[in-house]
Amino acid sequence: MKRYLNYLSGFIFLLLSCSNIQTPNGLMVEFIRDPESVKIIDMKPEFTWLVPYYAGSQTAYEILVSADRKNIEKDIADVWSSNKVAGSVSSEIEYGGNALSPDKRYFWKVRIWDKNDKPGGFSEIQSFTTGNPEGYATTANKFLTSLIKPSKIVRLKEDHYFIDFGKDAFGKLLLNINPDKADTLVIHLGEKLSGENQIDRNPGGTIRYYNIKLPVTPGVKSYTTELPPDKRNTGSAAVHLPDSFGVVIPFRYAEIENFTNKLKDENIIQKTWNYYFEDETGSFTCSDTILNQVWDMCKYTMKATSFTGIYIDGDRERIPYEADAYINQLGHYYTDREYSMGRVSDEYFIKHPTWPTEWILHTVLMFWNDYMFTGNSESLGNYYEELKHKTLISLAREDGLISSKNVTDEIMANIGFSNVKERIRDIVDWPPAQKDTGWKLAGPEGERDGYDMVEINTMVNAFYYRNLVLMSKIAGVLGKTDDSVLFYNESERVREVINTKLLDKSKGIYIDGESSAHSSLHANMMPLAFGLVPEENKRSVTDFIKSRGMACSVYGSQYLLEGLYQAGEADYAFSLLTATHDRGWYNMIKSGSTIAMEAWDMKYKPNSDWNHAWGAAPANIIPGYMWGISPAEPGFAKTTIRPQFGNLSNSRIEVPTIRGQIVAEYSDKGSSHEFIITLPANMTGDFILSGETNKLNSGLNKFVFEK
Repeated sequence: MKRYLNYLSGFIFLLLSCSNIQTPNGLMVEFIRDPESVKIIDMKPEFTWLVPYYAGSQTAYEILVSADRKNIEKDIADVWSSNKVAGSVSSEIEYGGNALSPDKRYFWKVRIWDKNDKPGGFSEIQSFTTGNPEGYATTANKFLTSLIKPSKIVRLKEDHYFIDFGKDAFGKLLLNINPDKADTLVIHLGEKLSGENQIDRNPGGTIRYYNIKLPVTPGVKSYTTELPPDKRNTGSAAVHLPDSFGVVIPFRYAEIENFTNKLKDENIIQKTWNYYFEDETGSFTCSDTILNQVWDMCKYTMKATSFTGIYIDGDRERIPYEADAYINQLGHYYTDREYSMGRVSDEYFIKHPTWPTEWILHTVLMFWNDYMFTGNSESLGNYYEELKHKTLISLAREDGLISSKNVTDEIMANIGFSNVKERIRDIVDWPPAQKDTGWKLAGPEGERDGYDMVEINTMVNAFYYRNLVLMSKIAGVLGKTDDSVLFYNESERVREVINTKLLDKSKGIYIDGESSAHSSLHANMMPLAFGLVPEENKRSVTDFIKSRGMACSVYGSQYLLEGLYQAGEADYAFSLLTATHDRGWYNMIKSGSTIAMEAWDMKYKPNSDWNHAWGAAPANIIPGYMWGISPAEPGFAKTTIRPQFGNLSNSRIEVPTIRGQIVAEYSDKGSSHEFIITLPANMTGDFILSGETNKLNSGLNKFVFEK
């Protein structure tokens, strides 16, 4: 039995519409929310704004661009006026005037017409400065610094202090002191404790610890800890920081020895660096305290690991890898209204692929995410030919399945490798078992669940299938009808062959590959996540997956959870998200990390680091699958909300979109389930619960389902 209410908050709309204040806000130029201190490198930039929800919807807009602030204050567009343009599009509107000049400041504003075709006032004026286009097509956002005071200071001895800044972060230690004599302070910086108020001097793996000797002199009050570059993360393949940063290191704790004065919180600061990030944009809370902690850690990971401006693997190497970047991108999009870093990373991988076969097959997935979350097809068009190669379609044999063994120098060049003699190799998951590679830094079994590494690999071909499906859609978006049909037909052929040759019909589960007799978690979770499993085999595949537990890495958990939620296994997925054993996110928190770790536990990858965004899958799984909030149409013109809460009794979430915040609340009222969902203006949606679809309008929507 169900009853529901679905309504716009009419009183507020009526109240505010009477006052003609329906002016756009949340302006962006090229995805940049604060463009005044950023050089816009696209000479045909795109403009975005938020439509106030009390406008109901936008029926038209007008953009003014001027080179003179005084002119635009008078509504004079001396550079370009769009004039009145009918339509509801409020994001990524391309500049349509004469060519802009490099290194010049411009001003713009916008107004809209509401659902009654009534014009509102112009927005506030926003300025932007053009740059010189070179390198990337996407404008990178600016970096931010924060000055963090200690959350705790403990005097251990007369001259020895312990300091806790609350969270691990990439930065430097600043001291503002007044030494009464020349001396040398001994400073310890680290990420891990060995006991109460004691930094671990030998933390293991790539968990960071630093010992610094800092000379101090009477009359000199300001000091900054400086370290030499680390050869491991400043090599040719690493992303290098701007020279102005100097050496930036991750640390949470500090100890200071030989300091005899009283140390106050204003004397010691953790100076941190991160890519532009607005903390208040995305949020989540619920009735489960463990899940709240997991979310907080994973959201913070998006901010803390952004300090290079490109999605990287962690502090040990600071190298971008496609699989890491995919999880990072999704988590970033769900926690902040920030898309430039994701797009810059996408462009990076066009010319800088990495060696694992499956990693390369993430490239198309990332470009598709960008399009669906932003509604902007510019990157798809710019890199379409390269994306076709990234599908690895050239590796296909006669029946359509692919093998990395079929690679040639020409294929390596087309994929983007500068060294065409290099060869891609299947990875499945990381780290591998010692039996596969002999690598001593992996455990005996690794994270592949005993995967049989055969030539025709089920996991690889599942990724390939997903690439074909998405390339058909991409070709359609770009108006390349013939290509769209070709990729679709090939995807259907590959689906059939996978389910003929790689699905063990007698057991109803997938084998690891052609000629293999072994079935792993990976060979089954990936077809489930990508919609490959025939209806009659979903139960057997799902039951097998559930029998394997978390037999994958923190990376593999992304696809395990995707598959489980798509199969309606919310309770089991919830149990994995909130697990308290050593193969869960709570174990990272218990271990002392405030940023997602590279592995479930150090024993599973002894060289792990404590700052690895590929371990933060819940940052996108919670909003995208547990709450089920996703873009049904590009740029969130329409959303789908399909919640699967498991054992939760209440929850509240805010999801940033390019069109504004989606705010949703759930509560179990005993005799009923109540949902209150607020969509931004210019967005509609479908709310799906227990297989029943209900329409969502912009504004406030309320649903009550009787038990």
